[in-house]
Amino acid sequence: MLKLPSHGRYDHVNITQRPDYTWPGGKRLAFYIAMNIEHFAFGAGIGMDPTNRGGPQTSRNWAWRDYGNRVGNWRLFEILDELKLPATILLNSSVCYQYPDIVEKIRQRGDDVCGHGRTNAEVLQSFWEHDEARVIKECTEVIEKYVGVRPYGWMGPGANESKVTPDILKEAGYTYLLDWPVDDQPIWMRTRSGPLLSVPYPLELNDAGTLVARDHTGREFADMIVDQFEELLEASEKQPLVFSLSLHGFIVGQPFRLRALRKAIKHCVEHKHADRVWFTRAGDIANYCLAMKPGLIPGSVAAVAA
Repeated sequence: MLKLPSHGRYDHVNITQRPDYTWPGGKRLAFYIAMNIEHFAFGAGIGMDPTNRGGPQTSRNWAWRDYGNRVGNWRLFEILDELKLPATILLNSSVCYQYPDIVEKIRQRGDDVCGHGRTNAEVLQSFWEHDEARVIKECTEVIEKYVGVRPYGWMGPGANESKVTPDILKEAGYTYLLDWPVDDQPIWMRTRSGPLLSVPYPLELNDAGTLVARDHTGREFADMIVDQFEELLEASEKQPLVFSLSLHGFIVGQPFRLRALRKAIKHCVEHKHADRVWFTRAGDIANYCLAMKPGLIPGSVAAVAA
């Protein structure tokens, strides 16, 4: 029998065969917004240019992405403040050196922060293990120094892991990661040093993949947000689920996309069944799951035994 290579991080358990549980207050759907706040090397590293896909970094591409730190992120913060929504910040540690006003805004809002590498101009997939461990350590220490709280969650640049990233994260003191778009519920993953929680994070409900890589419009993206929310809210009557939305200020923070985005998020917050929704942060979801008794979260029995 042919056996293909396997990661061995978790077992297959389909969503119709899992125990039921609820989020705090009897809520059925956990809702969080991830803001990706990033800094890029000028004239070096990986680009993200929709007019030159796969091409190298250019000054125009750098300037477009820096728009997020000068304008777009602040527009998103305004929406979150207006709707009184918390957020999870996926933070390049180099942001701490470059944009102290952004760091102060994060501190003032009380958002939780996930490590997001040093810069999205590099990915860790091709690093030697000791180099990757050094980068993760540096990122963790810089965020703790400047933000004032060490991160316990991780989302790597581009979600491009090496084969040992979860192992390194566990050994560095991390308790959860967002790199695996594998489920609508948190699951426990195996590492060589014990369990690590995977919290749902969107590959598709993500403006980078949807608007930049697949050329959808801002209104199409807004429709996706509403449709995802409505479908998950309905499905959450059967099992507790997680709605996650990933945003970048340099993409969806562009003025012509903001209006539709604001309307879509307001639709969720002001929904007639909003009382069934836990508007929260990825870290709060992780902490709630960490405190749950074994057997409820997929992989938790094996995780505890590990």
